[in-house]
Amino acid sequence: MSSPFRLLRIPRLVLFDKSLITPCRFASSIPHSSLSMPPFPLLRLPRVVLCDVFKSLSIEEKIKLSLCSKKVSIQINNARLYSQKVIVVLDCSSYKIRVHSENIKDTFDIFNFYNGGTINNPYIHQYQIEGHTVPVFSFSEGITIFWKNYREGYLSVIRYLLKIFQCKFSIGNNFDSDLYKTTSSALFDRQVEFKTLAIRPNGSKDENLLWNQISSNLGLVEDLRILSVNKPDVTPVFTSWPQKINIGSAAWFTLKSLLACPCTSIFLEGSHFENNDLEVILRKWKTGGFPNLEYLFVNSQGITNYGTTILEMRLLELRGKEIQTDDGLKKATIDTGHCRIEMSVTPSEQT
Repeated sequence: MSSPFRLLRIPRLVLFDKSLITPCRFASSIPHSSLSMPPFPLLRLPRVVLCDVFKSLSIEEKIKLSLCSKKVSIQINNARLYSQKVIVVLDCSSYKIRVHSENIKDTFDIFNFYNGGTINNPYIHQYQIEGHTVPVFSFSEGITIFWKNYREGYLSVIRYLLKIFQCKFSIGNNFDSDLYKTTSSALFDRQVEFKTLAIRPNGSKDENLLWNQISSNLGLVEDLRILSVNKPDVTPVFTSWPQKINIGSAAWFTLKSLLACPCTSIFLEGSHFENNDLEVILRKWKTGGFPNLEYLFVNSQGITNYGTTILEMRLLELRGKEIQTDDGLKKATIDTGHCRIEMSVTPSEQT
């Protein structure tokens, strides 16, 4: 059923029966040949077929179509659970939002600017977004929205996207922005999932409150990146864990914390671990510990070729070695270098 509706791309979708949908002003950028086609009464389609149509749309088509009419927007919202899964990348310093497919082949950019007064531009039109009537400029694979309060506007766009798509969010190293804290907290309140979340705890009251909220909800996070902890007395405490963890300055991350970590990937740069700590870690893995672990990287000045032996070998002797769990179900390949050890885990061929 869905294949015939691949023809219903944006140039045709903007021309619906006027009794059913307000004509979309995005048509102003459409080639004249497309505008000569007859209108298509989209909202008269059966609901199942309509969902099929919405599933066939690109990210750009779905967003722009949803802005054209409140009736269509409601129908798209109702079909959200059948929508494609997307990654929403938030840049809280520039107020930019990028929406892309999981394979990154389909991408759409949303720029949010301040509206300081009257905008006289024939290519900018008014649209409704989360109860706000705002000027919007449309271009290929993106839109620019002008807000009186662009902090509230930024959050409004996020709420709008959550109604259209199945979203996972990525927030990069914008942690110095107040909007980062507001946005992160709001997303955790909504219990959304994160593809990537970067944070730099600094010990401030606001940062501690945010970390406490994040720490208790890390099951929602696929990849947590703690870029650095600037103060020696700041030690983040984990009450839950992400799927993957990457710590850029891990001097505060203790052996006790690592032994309790259930992540699939653990990357620790600048830790204080020594050879005897690696002995404990690898022995635990061999006896069935770290059941989820697929990759481990540890860097530390305390890891040396002249320190305590690890599995009865010196550090450089471990390079290229393959070790197994005692039950023979898993194997791991070890790579070592200056002040580092790396381990990649795979199921044993016996399984």
